[in-house]
Amino acid sequence: MKIATGIVRSIDHLGRFVIPKEMRRHLQIAEGDLLEASLEGDRIVITKYARSCIMCSSTENLLTFRDKQICRVCLAQMKEEL
Repeated sequence: MKIATGIVRSIDHLGRFVIPKEMRRHLQIAEGDLLEASLEGDRIVITKYARSCIMCSSTENLLTFRDKQICRVCLAQMKEEL
């Protein structure tokens, strides 16, 4: 869903772009939150980053191993298969 706001921002000399406060508030993006940028055709898509399991993409019951996230369900399945 596209919502036109009429807000136009410029890129600064370091390549930064300010997301308007109203948009951050609407999307519950707070100072310090991680954002992820991706390309969809000729568009830049910025989404709030959510840690997820590298195997199944679950965001629940995550454990960190070597800077990667894996959920307890996938870990248990891996143990069974080994």
